[in-house]
Amino acid sequence: MSRWLTRLPWPLLIGVALFLGLAPFSPEPHLLEKGRLLVQGRLSRSLDIFDLCYHALPLMLIAAKLVAILVAKKKR
Repeated sequence: MSRWLTRLPWPLLIGVALFLGLAPFSPEPHLLEKGRLLVQGRLSRSLDIFDLCYHALPLMLIAAKLVAILVAKKKR
C-alpha cells in the first residue's frame, strides 16, 4: 500500500468527503448536481468536469485506501 495513502487518517478523509460531497449545502450539493448531469449525458463544460472531480476526490481516496487495505490483507 502506498505510504502516503496509509498515513491519511480515516476521520480526516471521512470529514473532508462529507464536507466536499455535500458542499454547497443549498440549493443542492455539487456532487449530486454534477452526477445528475453525468448520468443525463450533459456534463460537457470543462468547469463542470473539474467540479465533479474536485468534489469526488475524497470519495475516490477512501475507495483507494479500502482497496489497498483489502489487497494487503489478501497477500498475508
